[in-house]
Amino acid sequence: MSKRVLILTGDAVEALEVFYPYYRCLEEGIQCTIASPVKKKLQTVVHDFLPEMETFTEKMGYKIDSHASVDEVDPADYDGLIIPGGRAPEYIRMNTKVQEIAAHFLKENKPLGVICHGQLVLTTVREYLQDREVTAYPACRPEVEAAGAVFVEQTLHIDRNLVTGQAWPDLPKFMKEFFNVLKKAEKVNA
Repeated sequence: MSKRVLILTGDAVEALEVFYPYYRCLEEGIQCTIASPVKKKLQTVVHDFLPEMETFTEKMGYKIDSHASVDEVDPADYDGLIIPGGRAPEYIRMNTKVQEIAAHFLKENKPLGVICHGQLVLTTVREYLQDREVTAYPACRPEVEAAGAVFVEQTLHIDRNLVTGQAWPDLPKFMKEFFNVLKKAEKVNA
């Protein structure tokens, strides 16, 4: 049976952080579902860094279809979860079903990859985030630490089932480690 991965996101997701994992999963023969609060065509954004700016810039990116609303998702049906960054995590984290999905993967120790601002979703399920080591986009550090996690100043960090990355430039290493965690989980559950 093929592995199944859920990507949890919404409008204003960072384009590279949704497209890259989605296509990499498909390349690996993994069934991949993009879920958002409402099933729709999502507007992605492109974040970039300019030397003259102290923060990132944002432009409109390509659109991508979400395949399901979060209310249609049973997290038990999935082997892994990816939460991309961008601005989407700021608002999807307020959805109780999004919180339930994130909590399921932390509680069940199932493979979970979270990058950039995606860790903001995890801060809503702090009871499962306590003392876990994560990295994130550096501006998310206060929320991550307030939720009881240990912020690690690395571009990529693995804490058991949880793979975290800082930003889209880390995607190749991030996805490689996510697939490693997914393969390890498959062997344990075989």
